Amino acid sequence: RVIDEYGTELQGYRVCRWRVAVVGLWVLCTGGFLLLLLYWMPEWCVKATCSRTTVREAEVVLLQSTVSHCSRYYGSNHSGYFSNTLFYFHTKYYWNDEVQNFEVLMRLFFGVNEIAVKVPSVFKLLIKEVLNPFYIFQLFSVILWSADEYYYYAVAIVFMSVISIATSLYTIKKQYVMLHDLVAAHSIVRVSVCRANNDIEEALSTDLVPGDVMVIPSNGTIMPCDAVLVSGTCIVNESMLTGESVPVTKTNLPNPGEGDKEGDGAYSMEEHKRHTLFCGTHIIQTRFYSGELVKAVVVRTGFSTAKGQLVRSILYPKPTDFKLYRDAYLFLLCLVAIAGIGFVYSIVLSIMNKTIIIESLDIITITVPPALPAAMTAGIVYAQRRLKRIGIFCISPQRINICGQLNLVCFDKTGTLTEDGLDLWGVQRVENGTFHLSEENAYKESLVKSQFVACMATCHSLTKIDGQLSGDPLDLKMFEATGWILEEATEEETSLHDRIMPTVVRPPKQLMPPEPVMSPEQDMELYDLSLAYEIGIVRQFPFSSALQRMCVVARLLGEKRMDAYLKGAPEVVASLCKKDTVPEDFAEVLEDYTKQGFRVIALAHRRLESKLTWHKVQNINRDQMEANMEFLGLIIMQNKLKAETAGVLEDLRRAHIRTVMVTGDNMLTAISVARDCGMIPPQDRVIIADALPSKDGQSAKINWRYADKPSKHMGKAPRLEVRDGPLVDQYHFAMSGKSFAVITEHFQDVLQKLVLHGTVFARMAPDQKTQLIEALQSVDYFVGMCGDGANDCGALKRAHGGISLSELEASVASPFTSRTPNISCVPSLIREGRAALITSFCVFKFMALYSIIQYISVTLLYSILSNLGDFQFLFIDIAIILLIVFTMSLNPAWKELVSRRPPSGLISGPLLFSVLTQILICLGFQTIAFLWVRHQAWYDIWTPESDSKNDDHNIKNYENTSLFYVSSFQYLIVAIVFSKGKPFRQPSYKNFFFSLSLLLLLLCGFQGGIDLWGPKCLSWLCCRQRKVPKALYMHLAQELSVDPDWPPKPTTTTEANPPPPGNTPENCSSYQIMGDS
Repeated sequence: RVIDEYGTELQGYRVCRWRVAVVGLWVLCTGGFLLLLLYWMPEWCVKATCSRTTVREAEVVLLQSTVSHCSRYYGSNHSGYFSNTLFYFHTKYYWNDEVQNFEVLMRLFFGVNEIAVKVPSVFKLLIKEVLNPFYIFQLFSVILWSADEYYYYAVAIVFMSVISIATSLYTIKKQYVMLHDLVAAHSIVRVSVCRANNDIEEALSTDLVPGDVMVIPSNGTIMPCDAVLVSGTCIVNESMLTGESVPVTKTNLPNPGEGDKEGDGAYSMEEHKRHTLFCGTHIIQTRFYSGELVKAVVVRTGFSTAKGQLVRSILYPKPTDFKLYRDAYLFLLCLVAIAGIGFVYSIVLSIMNKTIIIESLDIITITVPPALPAAMTAGIVYAQRRLKRIGIFCISPQRINICGQLNLVCFDKTGTLTEDGLDLWGVQRVENGTFHLSEENAYKESLVKSQFVACMATCHSLTKIDGQLSGDPLDLKMFEATGWILEEATEEETSLHDRIMPTVVRPPKQLMPPEPVMSPEQDMELYDLSLAYEIGIVRQFPFSSALQRMCVVARLLGEKRMDAYLKGAPEVVASLCKKDTVPEDFAEVLEDYTKQGFRVIALAHRRLESKLTWHKVQNINRDQMEANMEFLGLIIMQNKLKAETAGVLEDLRRAHIRTVMVTGDNMLTAISVARDCGMIPPQDRVIIADALPSKDGQSAKINWRYADKPSKHMGKAPRLEVRDGPLVDQYHFAMSGKSFAVITEHFQDVLQKLVLHGTVFARMAPDQKTQLIEALQSVDYFVGMCGDGANDCGALKRAHGGISLSELEASVASPFTSRTPNISCVPSLIREGRAALITSFCVFKFMALYSIIQYISVTLLYSILSNLGDFQFLFIDIAIILLIVFTMSLNPAWKELVSRRPPSGLISGPLLFSVLTQILICLGFQTIAFLWVRHQAWYDIWTPESDSKNDDHNIKNYENTSLFYVSSFQYLIVAIVFSKGKPFRQPSYKNFFFSLSLLLLLLCGFQGGIDLWGPKCLSWLCCRQRKVPKALYMHLAQELSVDPDWPPKPTTTTEANPPPPGNTPENCSSYQIMGDS
């Protein structure tokens, strides 16, 4: 059964006593090894000790998603609607007899309103770390070596293991503590709750449950839950959710029948977002009217809140799979198989010659090197140190290797690609249907009483917080450009009046014309009133991303008629204006500005009828107000990029690393910035996908349109060109978070095609950013994420390589944190990742060859009942192997980011060919040395002694000496051959310590030639035909390159089709493309 939106399947089991007894017996027989195996494989444990049963009667449930989890729950015997509970990933599920499945029922059962992040004890973390298969194998090796009196190397392995475990424990513990401190900072506060008869009661936030009415304090607070405003207004900083540090105004939920369509129907978190106060957001200040308190109804608590879901995504990210580690385990299994053969061979020899069988176990520790984890870690540790020197800190070192494979990077916009805020570039007014020349600003005495400036001064959602103007940066820049003054009613005034108490704006005195001389007959008050030029904002229709506009109704002091001012997307505003007021060259002027990367806003005005009184305006429909407007002109805004942004994105483009913008900001702003920074080249087209959910029996659909007017030379839709190299993009998709949600739900097969060319994702919620990362990973992209806000935490954790530009909330979840507040750290991280990845390949191949070389030596010596001595082993293992491993990993990253990517896995034709040829050469030379020495005139036949105490005699023979010297040189030659340099690492000759170790060993030309030219010959012989791409995104790109219906033409619509009877959605097309009627 599936119990959640992630497709987690649930199976029921009942504990079987006889199975438990059998498993216990086998645990004793295997010396506890079976218990370890069942610990590593929980699914096997459940199936071995339990029998299948219905979920309703189960004592143990097995939950399977991306990883297997086992959870035990207990059910009561009495009958009832809910009798069993299951707690899974901080979510409580209840058994529903009606549907025979577990469900999350928030309205019936609530826990404590707390987002509790428990910090596990050091002992628990230690046990979990020590029970890692590699450390268990090292323990086995150390015990074996100690029994064989090989203490020196055993101590060295124990020392390295202790350091590795201590470092890992410190890092994990630190992450838990940081997340706990971040969440606990404001999780428990005292709140005022409105009870029956309007009694106000003080309570702890942990006692809140959905349905409680809490009073929002006037001095602000951190929201401890998700709640919907039912009275008053709040100014909120939602940077924790959106990443935009701009305060937003939240209004109360409208009552049904107030003339607002939004008041009709049930409350929806998505539809009523601008009335909802989210957990973790900061209430800066509140405003109430007629003495009424600001109240909000609690709708979600604990881990069900917006902040709780964010913390859950950090605590339980989907595991990141990496081919290198999968192949490494597969390669080790091959070594284990080889060790098994050698083990059987040595046992047979021991029985035949009546020697000690315990020495046969040595062959296992020789073939599977216990020092491999330490050797593989060395390159990563060096890369981590180099990253630290350039200001990049890492809390998940294993991610460094994965960063070497990144071929797509997602960027947040505000604070990452751009500076915070916008700048006014200029204005272009319209009079009599004609554009004036562009002007730098509107701060002029001649324009102070114009409708254009009045619109700039009134059409915004600004408010004063502690005497400072605050609000959307676009509104703020626009208002500051006028030089006007904004005055709001004080807290005392609003408490005495109803909400029609207006906000007033007026120009500064220096912009007003000279005052006429007052005659003695004039009254002073009437004189001051006649001179005053003030505009009161009577009603505000807030900005709607769906409508792409906002509107206000205002009245000039002393005037009877009111005015409506409109501001929004130029195309939208122009469509609401009288045709004769819109200039004929409007489209050309607009396209010219947008191509230069400017954010363009259009203004419009309408003189309202005198019959529209103050009270009627409060109830009028928005559509009636926003019609027959007069076009006033354009405001041109500039979102300044950070100085490094364009250069870094160009470097990534040259390296064939795709870039994507995912932001909580407006769609038009995001597209403008994407063009400005070069993420979308000037000649490429942007197709916006507007997806509408199914409603009133109509199926979900996607409307396609160009973001700007296509050039005349674009006679047909651009095509995608697929070559052996990178993909050449000529079109880009852009969509909002709402559209992304609809497409994810109704158009799964379209989603993969969209993310292949999706470049701009705007108005994305934190969980949607994570879903986008997963969608990109589903088509085999290696995804990086660069952001700076708490809203990016989930995506930073889920990406293959997440890098935070902030040392605050985002750094808790992000594997990497940069002290440099710009994206120049991204290429540096990828270069170091590539160097670390190549180092891992080199070290792994070297360690594998070291094991095989030593395995060959020992096997040959076993045939004459001899072996290498302890000090010979010690010299090879420490003086040669560890020295080489720790010095060959010192090569720094190559200075440039090249277009080639390193291989992602160990199992590939060229790599296996390289390893196998080296094995054959080493085997050949050792066999020749072993046989050739016996044919020398000075050779004396050696006879082993059965007395095990006489070890010195058993190693003093010509075969031992010959194989020791030959194998020692082979280790060094293999190290030189496998130590790769350009184009991912600096050449080995620049590695001083490595070169110093190998100064006298330059006789490696023959084997070096095999390694250098062998893979190329194999590739030429086996891969002459054109290769089918392995990555799903490349395979999909090839298919789309010959699809005549892709990309969808603008002005067409894609509708979702219900599956025909008897067919599943996978067996048929789930959508159809229709022309615009």
